[in-house]
Amino acid sequence: MKYDVVDAVISPPGRLDVLSKIEVSKLLDTSQGGLYDIFRNCSLAVLNCGNYLDDGKQLLERYPSFDIRLLQVERGIKLEVKNAPASAFVDGKMIKGISEHLFAVLRDVVYVGENISDNPDIDLNQSAGITNAVFHILRNAGILRPQTDPRLIVCWGGHSISRLEYDYTKEVGYELGLRGLDVCTGCGPGAMKGPMKGATIGHAKQRISNGQYLGISEPGIIAAEAPNPIVNDLVILPDMEKRLEAFVRTGHGFVVFPGGVGTAEEILFILGILLHPENREIPFPLIMTGPGGSADYFHEIDAFLVETLGEEIRQCYQIIIDDPVRVAREMIEGVQQVREYRKQHGDAYYFNWRLNIDYEFQQAFHPTHDNMRNLLIRKDMETHELAANLRRAFSGIVAGNVKVEGIREVEEHGLFEIHGDHAIMQRLDTLLASFVAQTRMKLEGEEYTPCYRIIK
Repeated sequence: MKYDVVDAVISPPGRLDVLSKIEVSKLLDTSQGGLYDIFRNCSLAVLNCGNYLDDGKQLLERYPSFDIRLLQVERGIKLEVKNAPASAFVDGKMIKGISEHLFAVLRDVVYVGENISDNPDIDLNQSAGITNAVFHILRNAGILRPQTDPRLIVCWGGHSISRLEYDYTKEVGYELGLRGLDVCTGCGPGAMKGPMKGATIGHAKQRISNGQYLGISEPGIIAAEAPNPIVNDLVILPDMEKRLEAFVRTGHGFVVFPGGVGTAEEILFILGILLHPENREIPFPLIMTGPGGSADYFHEIDAFLVETLGEEIRQCYQIIIDDPVRVAREMIEGVQQVREYRKQHGDAYYFNWRLNIDYEFQQAFHPTHDNMRNLLIRKDMETHELAANLRRAFSGIVAGNVKVEGIREVEEHGLFEIHGDHAIMQRLDTLLASFVAQTRMKLEGEEYTPCYRIIK
């Protein structure tokens, strides 16, 4: 099938005006291991905004002749795009929001390549070094707001949800916006778009003109979750683990809507952190919520968490069904506790420095067959270690479902195998089967082919 494409030259919207010759040369380097492939693939995902497609490999195959080049001109830089998706343009001109997202990608890819990856002052083999890297990337992106009270609510949930669930996410976002709260999501469609859309109406009614709609992504996932048009602050972290840390360091409250394996990965990431003894006293409002028809989904999630991590895990979250107003009120109360705690302990409002995140949660996980097969998933492990490995298992399934490298790995070597204690594998199999039955693995209308095999 042939897709309409457009060629264009665009200027930065005031966020990134100049680059050094070394930075330009790295971006133009098409050799393996250079920044060009990352920049090209992320840019194509941004330009595909609105054409929801949760398969990064399919997106690259759909636009094989797409190219993007950096042009150095006397007054700064411009981007030349060739064979870009026509949906990113109106009457031959690129949509302004998409242009902003495109230069945000450029900004973050350049910054990570120049100031993080090869920086001797940032040790990515140490926990503190990784946290420092996350902070610097967020600060460079200009998304940290130090002169404001805590009000950023992270909303997690799936890209493949029902219309009823999507409308519910908008209702919750609306109630959050009415109360002056901002929204941060993974920036894609579904439960990542709905809360932002609702919050815009709430903010408009309250005449809030500086609302923040923050989207946090990473190169492997952005093709499957292209930034939705409401995002007014976009930042690209180098990998999934740094992306997840960016969420928990910047957010003041968390709302989890129905989703699939990606949402389960996010839940296990944050709960594994909250189980650490050093984090037990830190206020961290976490609410799982959905419409009445989603009650079974949260029942399965709750049962899985209790079976694997123990009854005490329920102290870390609330489940609220079909009550957007209560969700927003609980968030306001939780955020106020966060504010008082950070004020009392001299911690920043805009970045949660006190939260202890073990290195095992920060270390990038590469979903190869050997790595998936060798994950230790046993009842006799420390709960936070078990949570970390379960998170990695879900991360591998996400990769096999939507990421280019994961899809290719499965195509070349067969299904990922996940081994573990019988009781945990039984509960994991039940949970994943419920995701498939509820069509939470792929966008609506697409048939799901499993990329994994549970070995009991």
